[in-house]
Amino acid sequence: MILPQVRDPRFVTIRRGGTLTDDDHRLLALWAATCAEHVLGLFEAVRPDDPRPREAIEHIRAWVRGEVTMTQSRAAGGHAMGAARDLRGAARHAAYAAGQAGAVAHVAAHELGAAAYAIKAARAAAPDGQADAAGRRECRWQREQLPAAIRELVLDDQRLRNDICWSVFED
Repeated sequence: MILPQVRDPRFVTIRRGGTLTDDDHRLLALWAATCAEHVLGLFEAVRPDDPRPREAIEHIRAWVRGEVTMTQSRAAGGHAMGAARDLRGAARHAAYAAGQAGAVAHVAAHELGAAAYAIKAARAAAPDGQADAAGRRECRWQREQLPAAIRELVLDDQRLRNDICWSVFED
């Protein structure tokens, strides 16, 4: 579970009654895509002929550019999550990260799901005894990628939802 029971209005667009601007929604989507793409190789090493996670990342970027609809991006995210279902470990988490990224077009709060699953993928891929350090490195890398316009929003979101995101955002 990566979404809160009560939706944070900061992650709901203004036209739907929240406070999130379209520009910031797009920045969240791009950041989620970046997080997912950073670990995508962990999936592709196991399933090189399955394009679904990569397509989800491509769809969310295309949504940002106005080239696909929200529904198309969300569907691509769902297909990426389908690619994860029969896998375990790093490959599974990497596919889920891509699926979460694709879903950001529909629900902006999925941005944290993409980041959390990417951290879980990095941890799962780490050698024995190095998972915690690998997770911290991935989290720091993700934070370095945050655009200034959404940095404080995402960092606060990580603080608020850390418990329901497997506590992967602890430093």
